[in-house]
Amino acid sequence: MKAAQFSRFGGPEVLEIVELPDPLPGPGEVRIAVRAAGVNASDWKKRAGLMDEELPQTMGYEAAGVVDRLGEGVADVAVGDRVFGFCTEGAAQAELAVLPHYAPLPPSLGFAEAAALPAAVETATRALDQLGVGSGGTLLVNGASGSVGAAAVQLAVARGARVIGTTSPANHDYLRSLGAEPVTYGAGLVERVRALAPEGVDLALDVAGSGVLPELIGLAGGPEHVVTVADFPGAREHGVRFSRGDDGRALHALTGIGELIESGRFALPAVHTFPLAEIAAAHRAGEDGRPRGKLVLLIG
Repeated sequence: MKAAQFSRFGGPEVLEIVELPDPLPGPGEVRIAVRAAGVNASDWKKRAGLMDEELPQTMGYEAAGVVDRLGEGVADVAVGDRVFGFCTEGAAQAELAVLPHYAPLPPSLGFAEAAALPAAVETATRALDQLGVGSGGTLLVNGASGSVGAAAVQLAVARGARVIGTTSPANHDYLRSLGAEPVTYGAGLVERVRALAPEGVDLALDVAGSGVLPELIGLAGGPEHVVTVADFPGAREHGVRFSRGDDGRALHALTGIGELIESGRFALPAVHTFPLAEIAAAHRAGEDGRPRGKLVLLIG
């Protein structure tokens, strides 16, 4: 099969499309013919040598496609079914991928849209679960207009929470469309939040990693009411929980998101697609911070 790989660390120019052996699913896993695979910031961090040391490396943790082989014991899907999910081996940007964690595609979604969902939805759901977000409370999301932030806003609103979200002025209308009350980040953030919530907030989620954990702690009434997915040093310094996948992934997010999408309670991120052969261009676009939304590789 064809797959994206790099054999040396560096810029996008080190990326190659190579031939690799077809993977086989283990017990409880499915193999899919990949139609679309998500691209994340972790991809270019890996490529630059900031994460894993071994070489060569494949890439991609999110995929959507058609089941073409079942592992032992799999009975909830059949060959030919459309699914999306996680490739925990980090090899989803390929013609074939093994998914240990998967769910049926929501009927209204195409493959590219579905491949844009797993990481953001799982990360947001895990953080909301760890915070205990539910009906009646007020949640502050720092960095609410990015893919994870927007997912957290909508999932929290669906749980019945009041949500205040920080973003740039240009994204205020976008946040309102998701059900959040927007405030501008930067100097004066605490005062702007207290103008909306004079007593502060019940809980706070930091998605941006912009160094505002002390402010979030003050607004939420203590570090135990704050979770960050983006500021590991700040979490250690201030006693805030840093949410990571090895804490236990919120895999129920995959099966739960379909109902929200089909009922119109979850708006999908903008998706920008590139052919697998143009993976270097996708990396350049992502590292340049353009465009807003999710980058997805089309395969097959």
